[in-house]
Amino acid sequence: MSIRKFSIRSRLLLLMMTAVTFTMVNHHASADPGLHKDYWIAVTDQGSEEIRVYDPEKEDWNQSNALKWSWAPTDKNGFGGLLQGWGLPSDVKLREGKTGGKFMVVTDSRGLAALVPYPSGNSRAWGVIVGGNPHAAELLPDGNVAVAASAGGWVRVYTASQGADSSTYTEFSLPGAHGVLWDPAQDVLWAVGDYDLIALKVKGTPAAPVLEEVHRKRLPTNWGHDLFAVYGDTDKLWVTSNTQVYQFSKSTDSWSEDYPGATEINHHWVKSVGNQPSGQVVMTNQKEGTKYTWTTDAVDLYQPADQRLVTGGAFYKARIWNSDYQ
Repeated sequence: MSIRKFSIRSRLLLLMMTAVTFTMVNHHASADPGLHKDYWIAVTDQGSEEIRVYDPEKEDWNQSNALKWSWAPTDKNGFGGLLQGWGLPSDVKLREGKTGGKFMVVTDSRGLAALVPYPSGNSRAWGVIVGGNPHAAELLPDGNVAVAASAGGWVRVYTASQGADSSTYTEFSLPGAHGVLWDPAQDVLWAVGDYDLIALKVKGTPAAPVLEEVHRKRLPTNWGHDLFAVYGDTDKLWVTSNTQVYQFSKSTDSWSEDYPGATEINHHWVKSVGNQPSGQVVMTNQKEGTKYTWTTDAVDLYQPADQRLVTGGAFYKARIWNSDYQ
């Protein structure tokens, strides 16, 4: 009798240990899907005048199952009175909010900068007409939004943390400002303009921010354009000009054209560049015959080389749909 009790107890213990082990292994495997699977890709499509998010594993982006999400401002989702600032979406990023949840930060060359909850997309967390041909935006950890405007020649931090309609800002002059990116490791806001890559310290308070330049590096070639994280290497930034695609090392304060795949990646008129966790590089490059001289109907992939086409597409930028800053 005592032997039977021991046997049953042992079996129960074994089953419990097996269940716990399975749960722990399964949780570890799914804790960060980016380690095992590349992220979706968002495009600023000036053809449909929408932000569109596609699955890169689908080879034919004209099929409905490739399109995972889309968004445009409307009266119903909180953008009544701001629609004149939309029609040429110029930048999009996915970010984590300061109190949780994900948000899309977006700009349009007609003047709108906005923050939208993702994936609901059904309201305006913040949004104003900033003007100046905004080319990029970034959500800061305090809930404010940084915007770079090329025609305006400035980088601004808007007090988005103070309310959906907050139009208060602090401004830093940067001719041809095209890109902004928050760096949590160095606690600075990087920005790229026509001639320089700069690092700005965001001081003051969320209600009254102040920008202070702490570093400046001359671009090897003029007309800086895109700025993005090199995922997997917190020391590096992707930076493009009208003629080159560089990687910038923060630790050595130096430019490189000798990164993996540079022979294929480094060329003219690259509008956006980034890389997946797998190392595959995602780019847009202006293409003749599309809606505008600066757009393309294709997202180019490198390492390995591939391409995703959308009939009638007019993409300006493509972004890795990853909410991490780096």
